[in-house]
Amino acid sequence: MTAEPETTESGLASLRCWCCGAEFAEVSLVHLGARPEVTICLDCARFLHRRALARRDEHRWTPMGAVRGGVQRVRDWVIENGWHQRGPLGAFLRRIDRFLP
Repeated sequence: MTAEPETTESGLASLRCWCCGAEFAEVSLVHLGARPEVTICLDCARFLHRRALARRDEHRWTPMGAVRGGVQRVRDWVIENGWHQRGPLGAFLRRIDRFLP
């Protein structure tokens, strides 16, 4: 399976993210080092980075790992209750999520 660039109406090539499947311009994607045909969008790259840090934290306790674990528990609770979809409060929560570990 290879990522074939598709030409959009604007004439720019777009590629699909291998994680979420959405189409993005080349500048909005990250290519994996050993597999340059694999492209990941920036939002999915952030998600994968969080997952990688969580996996590392499982193997060794650190103070920052404990903070990240607490933030993740709060994030899971907010999503479970649907607060991230509630008007201005949801917009605020989604905005601050970009800056949390």
